[in-house]
Formats: sequence, structure tokens, C-alpha cells
Amino acid sequence: MWTNELEVAKECVVLAGYEIMKIYQDEELFNVEYKTNNTPLTAADKASNKAIIEILHSEFPEYAILSEEEQDNLERLNNDFCFVVDPLDGTKEFIKRNGQFTVNIALSYKHHSEMGVIFVPATGELYFASKGNGSYLIEDGYKWFKNNKIANIRRLSVSNRAADLRCVMSSSHGCAQMDALINDNDITNIIKIGSSLKGCLIAKGDAEIYYRFNPTMEWDTAAMQCIVEEAGGFLRQIDNSDMTYNREDSCNRKGFYIINIEENQLLN
Repeated sequence: MWTNELEVAKECVVLAGYEIMKIYQDEELFNVEYKTNNTPLTAADKASNKAIIEILHSEFPEYAILSEEEQDNLERLNNDFCFVVDPLDGTKEFIKRNGQFTVNIALSYKHHSEMGVIFVPATGELYFASKGNGSYLIEDGYKWFKNNKIANIRRLSVSNRAADLRCVMSSSHGCAQMDALINDNDITNIIKIGSSLKGCLIAKGDAEIYYRFNPTMEWDTAAMQCIVEEAGGFLRQIDNSDMTYNREDSCNRKGFYIINIEENQLLN
């Protein structure tokens, strides 16, 4: 299920990656604006969004689209199918030029993340999953794209580690609750990294926990959720309720956590 949607989304993110890296590597194109909410916007955000939206509209005209860089159309609420898109997740990391940014596409069906694709333009890593079919990594998505979609594909699985937990956290968005969680649980193994890469690290067994207390948006979590869950992990809201998508309010106001195994739920 979702085979066609998954293949198109994989192509979309790689094409978006090409557009992003053109700007990333060109000083003349590298400029930063600020939205009304004071979040940064670059030419790469716009170019990536354009590439993705044009393809999704063409291939799936009957599906709704919710994208960070598109004017929201609440008619999507009447559609069971909704692509949830972040054309450039980690714009602050892009601006810092540290490579820790991604392109995220998910498919929400009846408010649940059924398919997720995450591409890392700076490294070429291509993560993807669909409900019931597992989670996978192609090490070089650019080569996969050029080589008639042929590549070595690695199936992902979370670790079973329950001690000396490796905690991923944001490079740019700290908070007092996260500091307290780390102190209360004597966590010393901390990996700071940007964007949806945090969920990818847990999905491939390189970390165990990620807690996010600050608000995020649907497009920050939708693709990551499917990839983590299909690798055997868990993504829930901080109050342990399910995360849903294609909502009227796209803000994830409750926060969320990602863990490899249920025993590593650190909040009572």
C-alpha cells in the first residue's frame, strides 16, 4: 500500500535536495528573509517547496497538501488524504551551514501518518517508510536517483538499549523542561543535532530518546513519526496521547517524545 505515493515522494525530496544544495553552495543565491513570526525563510525553502508542490499536485491532484511554505487551505480538512510537507526542515541549521537540515514529506490518511520520507541534502541519506512495510535507508539518494532507482537499501530497526541512554536534542531550541529531564535522569550521553535527523538517529539505532517540550508543527513530525514507528519505536505527545495530522490547528502544542522502547518513557 502507498507504493506509488512513496516512490513519487522519494523522487520529490531528492529533486528538492538538488535545488537546496545549489543555493547552499552559492553565496550570491544565499539570502535570508524573515516571516511575520520572525522565523527565517531562505531561497532554498522557496525553491524546494516549488519543486515538491508542482510534482505532488500533478501526480495526485485529488490529495490535499499542507506545507510550511504554502498558504493553508482549510478545505483540506474534508479530504482523507493530505500530504504534509516541510520543504526545508532546519532552516536555522541551513543558515549555519552545518548540513543538519532535511526535506520531509508525509502522507496523512484519516489523520494518521501512513507514509514518511526524509532526505538529507548535504549527505544524500534517504530515509523512507510506509505503514506496515518497515523503515529503510538508502545511503546515497542522489546516486539512487541517477542510477535508475537502484541502490543498496538497509532496513532500519531501533536499538533495544535500556541503560546509558543516548539522548538527541535540538541544536537550536533548548528549554528548561529538557534541562530538568536530563538532570533528573542523570543523562550524560547527549547528541545535539538539527531537524528531523533526531528521529532518524533513533530509527536506525544510534540513539534512544528524544523529548520535545516546545511547540512544533505537523510538518516537523509527520514523516519522522512513520519512519520511527516502522523501525519499532514510538512517537507520542507528551501527555501520551496519539499524534494526529491534517488538523485545523497545525501546531503540535503538547510537545512530543520519541523512544526506542516503552520502558524508556521518562515522564510519569
